[in-house]
Amino acid sequence: MKKIIVTLLAVGGVLLAKKKMDESKAEQALWAEATDPVSK
Repeated sequence: MKKIIVTLLAVGGVLLAKKKMDESKAEQALWAEATDPVSK
């Protein structure tokens, strides 16, 4: 039973970390777009 709980916690941690990384990438892309130099 303990192995199942530990496995579920590990999977949850991995999913949370992936979600945070995806959010960070999206925000970084947004900032990159917002701060692009304007070409004339």
